[in-house]
Amino acid sequence: MDNVWNWFVPSKSTWLHNVNPALKFVILMTLMIFLFFSRNTMQYIVLFICFSILLWTMSGFPLRKLALLHIPIMISAISTAITLLLFGRGKDIVWQWGIMKISEESIASATLLGSKSILIAIISLILLLTTSPTLLLYSLMQQLRLPPKYVYAFMAGIRLIPMIMEEINIRTQALNVRRVQLHKGFRSIYTRMKLYLIPLLAQSIRRAHRIAISMEAKQFQAKRTFYYVTRYSINDLILLCYVCISIIITFAFS
Repeated sequence: MDNVWNWFVPSKSTWLHNVNPALKFVILMTLMIFLFFSRNTMQYIVLFICFSILLWTMSGFPLRKLALLHIPIMISAISTAITLLLFGRGKDIVWQWGIMKISEESIASATLLGSKSILIAIISLILLLTTSPTLLLYSLMQQLRLPPKYVYAFMAGIRLIPMIMEEINIRTQALNVRRVQLHKGFRSIYTRMKLYLIPLLAQSIRRAHRIAISMEAKQFQAKRTFYYVTRYSINDLILLCYVCISIIITFAFS
């Protein structure tokens, strides 16, 4: 589990990592909302070039890792575009074979949806690879005034994921030592649920109850100081200017 988390640690830090996490989240989420309602393929292509440059040069990750992360994105976008291309509706038929047909409308729709999917994934990668989850949550408390009890509850939930994975491994090893034989087919689904899900659920409920009592005892609603302090800096202005310039270039070419 630690190796999986370490894989997402950048090899170097850039100015993009030092942007205020809450501001970065708001800027990129606003941009993605804009993309959801936009239907201009040329805008997607220009923004894809702009944000791909930002990702590949300022993420702090080696090119090999970035290329590997692009593989599932491209597979998902291409498969979605091909499905819409072959089975989309349209009157101006270009090619048809059986139930599959390609029309001018389906070509436009497939290109639009494919480019939109890739662009949103690229922007999501920028946020994921250059933002610490802990600093993002602290920034949401300090800059956006999110109630601490929700933030710390979410942070506690994230910390529980490695513990749950470890419990699954321990449970699997215990069953192997006891030579428990699992049936094949649909019967095995019920058996696995009984052997894994029920004990893990009971343990998670007990742990969540202890965490809730601890949070109430420590008065998470009271005014507090922070160990991690997030502030605005010149890096925030750089990101904001980069996004604004990219949008201006987009409208100039579209």
